Amino acid sequence: MKKNTRINLLLLLAVALLAVLPLALGLGDDKEEPFAGADAQAETAITEIDPDYKPWFSPLYEPPSGEIESALFALQAAIGAGVLAYYFGLRRGRRQGEQQALERAAEESTAERA
Repeated sequence: MKKNTRINLLLLLAVALLAVLPLALGLGDDKEEPFAGADAQAETAITEIDPDYKPWFSPLYEPPSGEIESALFALQAAIGAGVLAYYFGLRRGRRQGEQQALERAAEESTAERA
């Protein structure tokens, strides 16, 4: 097995463990919303410290439901992943093209010498 393949498999296993372990170990079972976002946790902590706190800003757009908010977040993540995949694919394609051009140039220079 190649070194890169082994590293990729180990990274994939680590990501899977990071996703599954909190669920399997029951982390957060003592909370009402065990896996609430950081914004919700911060809001809860602030309200416990100072119940009369007024936020400085209000959101520009408040989705009508949590499902729509999750869908917009997933769409944002998908667009970001697409942009990153395009960039890395473009870089890899350019590198492969440069290597092929160098190999062709080396073959042509050897053919000219013969």
